[in-house]
Amino acid sequence: MEVQIIKDDKTALLFGATGLVGRYCLDYLLASPAYKKVKVFVRKELDFENEKLEQHKIDFDQLENYQDLIKGDDLFCCLGTTMKKAGSKASFRKVDYEYGFQIAKIAEKHGVNQFLLVSSVGADADSIFFYNQVKGELEDSVKKMKFWATHIFQPSVLLGERNENRWGEQLAGRLAKGFDFLTGGLLTKYSPVEAEVVAKAMVIAAQGFNSGISIYPSHVLQKLVKNEDSLRLN
Repeated sequence: MEVQIIKDDKTALLFGATGLVGRYCLDYLLASPAYKKVKVFVRKELDFENEKLEQHKIDFDQLENYQDLIKGDDLFCCLGTTMKKAGSKASFRKVDYEYGFQIAKIAEKHGVNQFLLVSSVGADADSIFFYNQVKGELEDSVKKMKFWATHIFQPSVLLGERNENRWGEQLAGRLAKGFDFLTGGLLTKYSPVEAEVVAKAMVIAAQGFNSGISIYPSHVLQKLVKNEDSLRLN
């Protein structure tokens, strides 16, 4: 990404601000000189304030009631859950497909320029695995929409501090990291990635001038962040 927006007065829209990637994404958005306002949509208001931050407590099952609020330049969708937390396939699909799809449709209707989606490695609507199938269905739906740019981020196992105890993912992350090292990086597509790296890559990508659809697997996310030297987000 050779040309980037360094300073502007854009408005960012963020869904999933309390999640692992979303928390880091919020930090980077608030620190970025590219944004004058960051609008977050949450079930429960965050316990801090910032001059750029505009919070909206909403009912995600009634998204149509908040359409007039979903207006801005770049929308960051970091929503996601697990089968264990959701409790059923229907509940999982509601969070990981229906919410994201409805948000994207509203954003498209209101002329949001860019849609940035946290998906997953292996996302495929034809997958035999329900998790990957749902992720793939949302990707396919979003790709059909008329955003100036659509960015889809496909991290493998996410590393980082969570509000909830998901020891299985932590163990998988350690094992995958070690196996990738032992195989000389043959499985880089599936190598674990820090949630902070995903969030930073999202904010970096939103400052580029690349229209159309862009896909970022785990190893591409890490390269994007390593090559970034102009936003000075840290």
